[in-house]
Order: sequence, then structure tokens, then C-alpha cells
Amino acid sequence: MQNHNIGEHKDATHGNFSKELGNNLGNEVIKIEDFPWWKDKTTDEYVHIEEEKHTKHDTVIKGKGKSKHSTKSKLYQCTLGENNGEKAYRCNQRGKASSQNGHLISHKSIHTGDKSYQCSLCEKNFTQNVSLLKHMRVHTGEKKYQCHQCGKSFSQTSGLISHTRIHTGEKPYGCNQCDKAFSQSNSLWNHMRIHIGDKPHKCNQCDKAFSQKSNLISHTRIHTGEKPYGCNQCDKAFSQSNSLWDHMRIHTGKKPYQCSVCEKCFTQNASLMNHMKVHTGEKKYQCSQCGKAFSNNTGLISHTRIHTGEKPFYCNQCDKGFSQSNSLRDHMRIHNGEKPHKCNQCDKAFSQKSNLKRHIRIHTGEKPYQCSQCGEVFSQNIHLIKHSNIHMGE
Repeated sequence: MQNHNIGEHKDATHGNFSKELGNNLGNEVIKIEDFPWWKDKTTDEYVHIEEEKHTKHDTVIKGKGKSKHSTKSKLYQCTLGENNGEKAYRCNQRGKASSQNGHLISHKSIHTGDKSYQCSLCEKNFTQNVSLLKHMRVHTGEKKYQCHQCGKSFSQTSGLISHTRIHTGEKPYGCNQCDKAFSQSNSLWNHMRIHIGDKPHKCNQCDKAFSQKSNLISHTRIHTGEKPYGCNQCDKAFSQSNSLWDHMRIHTGKKPYQCSVCEKCFTQNASLMNHMKVHTGEKKYQCSQCGKAFSNNTGLISHTRIHTGEKPFYCNQCDKGFSQSNSLRDHMRIHNGEKPHKCNQCDKAFSQKSNLKRHIRIHTGEKPYQCSQCGEVFSQNIHLIKHSNIHMGE
């Protein structure tokens, strides 16, 4: 802050000094440290401002003589200039300013933790009476603030203001570390923890910690097994809402994630990322038994079951077991008669996509399976296997 020569104002009265300095400095904030001494008109002694208290009629400035006492830590800072000193009370914890000392005292309770206002219905405590009054609308159900775009109502204006940004797309809270912006200030505070590494939300089951409380809640469900998000189309349930949204695309058929190389579409972004490894040729997951490599971990896990013989997916109709969940899903269509894979050349339909592919070769004449002994080609692999037995003498 710029230093100002205030010695020439030392004999000025409190009111004249405030007016003159406020006019000269415009919106500049002057701390007490910049003008620590004030002339007491009743004693003609210069005193240090330690505390400002409002009486019924005017402001009493209390302090102690310069020659007898050293400077103490101060609760208030003096603000001059904004509308000629309208906001004269400033919190030294967060810099919040107020035109009345009573407002500053009310604000002070945020830092002290004083919550003297209690709800008579749920016993929740608040630092300010106005916060209690707003909270009571939760119990009364009063929602007098309505969005004129969609009709949604809110109990507080702050809720309406935040909601309105959904329609406007406004994101006024920008991160100064990256280009990300947010519609709400608390979202920005949570985001900032990513940059500073702050993880205040700790799991009481394991040592994992999180920067956001919502992430801790989601993580806790790993321990509890809770799956509160149920699909209304089938019996599947999920621990996280975004997993449910991804799952719903199976029923709707929506595939918003498209490969830029082959234009194949996927229901989930993770599936697209895994697919991209087909084009890059990346296969970092290797089987320790036979050395076969895979582009994703799920492929390796499924492959490992060939060696172990594990079949964890069982049909509840005939007890047949499968090493992969999609194999079980295809098998279930035998029991329910579902045939979702239809040929676009004729009216034939199939329960499995692989069967449709084989059928289509009847129309196209494609024969991708060739005998390495005589060069004869076949439309299906099973026909090639039978033919190979001829050469083997079987």
C-alpha cells in the first residue's frame, strides 16, 4: 500500500480528517497501521485506536496513550474513501467491510465459531439470525424465488442466482492456476484443492483422502457396498450416478463417443479410450502365463480365465458358466428368445452378433478362412477346422 504523509493532519478532528482524506484518496483503503494515532479532543492526548464501539448516538473511539502502551493486535481496520468512508469497519481475517459495527460483530462470529441461533425443530445452530430464518424455510417448504425460464423454485435468492447460471452458461469464478471456470464459488474452492494438494476429507476405513467431500462419499460405497442409483429399465444398480448415466445408454442405444479414425461409436468415453489403442497398437497388459499382450486390463483378466478355467458368470436358468459377462448375456437370449441382431438383406435375426456376421457372408460371398495346405477358402472357421482334419488324416 502506498504511504501517505499524514503528519499535517495530526491536529485535525476525526470528522474533518475522514472527510478530507476520503476525498483525496478516492477508493483507497487506509489501514490503522497507516494512521495509528488519533487526537482525543477531550484530553488533547494522542491515542492508539484499538477498538471501535457503537453507542446509541455516536462512535466512541477507545485507546491508550502512545507513551504508555505498545500496539496490540486489532480486530478492526479503518476504511476511508468508499463513498467518503461509508464502510468504516473491516475484518482483519478476510478483509470483509461493513458500514455498521453491528454487521462486523455479526460477521466476526464466522471466525470465532459462535453459533448462538438454534433451530427449534432440528437443533441446528447458526452464527446469524438471518441464516436461521433462511434455514426455517427448509421446514416450512417455502420457496418464493422462482426461475422464470423453467419454473423451478428456491427458498433463497442465492439458490436462484446459482441456478440461473445453468440457463445463461455464466461461469464467473475462474481459477487463477488454469483456465477452468465455475458457476459457483464453492466449486472453485473445491477445485483449488487440486492445485494445492489439499485433501481434507479422509476415509475412516482406509488411509485414502480426497479434496472433495462428494468423492469421499462415492469412495465410502466401496466399503459399504451401497448402490443407491438403480436403473428403471433393468435390475442393475450403481454406486455412482455417472455410472448409471453411462449404463442407460445401453437401453437408449445412444453412443456419443466416436472414434476419429474409424468412426466407431461408444456409449462411454472409457470404452473409446480403450478402443483407440487398437489404432495405436499399444498393448501394455501382458499375460504372465503365455506372454500374450492386451490393450486393456479387462482383456487380460478375461484371457487369464483360459488358463485358470474360472467361469464366474453363471446362467440362472440352466447353470451354465462363462468366463466373460458378455458371453452370459448372449447366452441368456437363448432362454428369453431375444434376437436383436437383424440381417439387412433378409428377415433373419440372431441372438448373437457373431452369428449375424457369419450369416451375412452368405449374401456377400466372403470367405475369410483359408486352408494353409491347399488354399481352399471357407466362410466359417468351423468349416476350415473340419477341412483341416482331412489333411491330418483324421
